[in-house]
Amino acid sequence: MNRKTGNLLALTGIVLVLCLFSAGCTGTQATEPKKEIRIGYVTWDCAIASSNVMKLVFEEAGYDVELIAVDAGPLFQALASGSVDFTTTGWLPHTHEHYWEQYGDRIDYVKENIPGAARIGLVVPTYVTIDSIEEMNGVADQFGGRIVGIEPGAGIMTRTEQAIDEYGLNYELVASSSAGMAAELSSSIEREKWVVVTGWSPHWKFGRYDLKFLDDPKGVYGGAEDIVTLARQGLATDDPEAYAILTRFEWTGEDIATVMTDIADGMSEEEAAQKWIDANRDKVDAWLGYA
Repeated sequence: MNRKTGNLLALTGIVLVLCLFSAGCTGTQATEPKKEIRIGYVTWDCAIASSNVMKLVFEEAGYDVELIAVDAGPLFQALASGSVDFTTTGWLPHTHEHYWEQYGDRIDYVKENIPGAARIGLVVPTYVTIDSIEEMNGVADQFGGRIVGIEPGAGIMTRTEQAIDEYGLNYELVASSSAGMAAELSSSIEREKWVVVTGWSPHWKFGRYDLKFLDDPKGVYGGAEDIVTLARQGLATDDPEAYAILTRFEWTGEDIATVMTDIADGMSEEEAAQKWIDANRDKVDAWLGYA
């Protein structure tokens, strides 16, 4: 072997060693890809608040999180098909009853995250001088013959259509959005104008304005409800860590109202969620299984 060839072989050997060393280091330092989780929610203020809190909780647990905003019907369909992993915003047994009857046998009912604190119905300012849905026809002109609603297809809209039939109301149900309903409620209160809206609690509007539910003697809107965590079937097996967080997730109407109010006051959704988490570290640690 001549000197030139020897030098070339030596250089090749060094390059191979360096490549192997580099590959070994890369393999040692490589991190596991993050697990992914998809959270579905309807665009109610309470659902926005809850879903953004859970987004930050799962990111803290090491997940890449996708928030998917859909209407109620598509949300239940997505859970049933496995297109989303979970939602924290099922309202049962009344508001989402129709969707649960249609899809519930293909969805995992995890647990109530706000037990018994939810309610839906027709809401008016307290200066309105009636107290029952049965009285509405006598004052239809003062309400302009309108009930201000939210998104078409929402459970509360279906219930309100039933209420119009059950009580024989001479009113038009005007579809809008959660934000549109709140805006019309606010502007009406500023002018002390009579207004009736499709409303639910917990919601920030009850902390900001003096409001009341109209009595519902026929029980169209049902009684107290649970806000429920629902998951796609198979999540418990596919991702026990994620499912365990969901089984531990429980808070209060006051908790969610705090996040909603901060968002309504102009704070970003993520900032409001992080503020609540920072102020409730013990509760969040329990959800994550640290406590």
